[in-house]
Amino acid sequence: MRTPLAKARGRGSAKEGTGHFIQQRITAFANIPLVLAFLLILASLVGADYQTAHDRIANPFIAAILIGLTFNLSLHMRIGMESVIEDYIHHEGVKVLSYLANTLFTYAMAILGILSILIIALGG
Repeated sequence: MRTPLAKARGRGSAKEGTGHFIQQRITAFANIPLVLAFLLILASLVGADYQTAHDRIANPFIAAILIGLTFNLSLHMRIGMESVIEDYIHHEGVKVLSYLANTLFTYAMAILGILSILIIALGG
């Protein structure tokens, strides 16, 4: 018969668990006004033609909101997937590859999204 302490030993510590929890909550909280602003922007473009949508995104204020949303959503997604990887992937090799793939994917999506917005905002 093993005690709960004996079962927990050797499973590693959760040294960064609190940090990830706090980061996840901060990015979620920051997403609220960003997503609301995005929905308002999107609603204002219903029925608009391409040029109107392009001009709206080229507005520096709108572009800043979209860049902030893209960055924050990517960060939130990376942190969330790290939690899933920590909890459900137990093989160390697969876990390391999953972390790497998660980080590369989220950074690539953030960079592509932000560059796309910048190209439009800077006259491309």
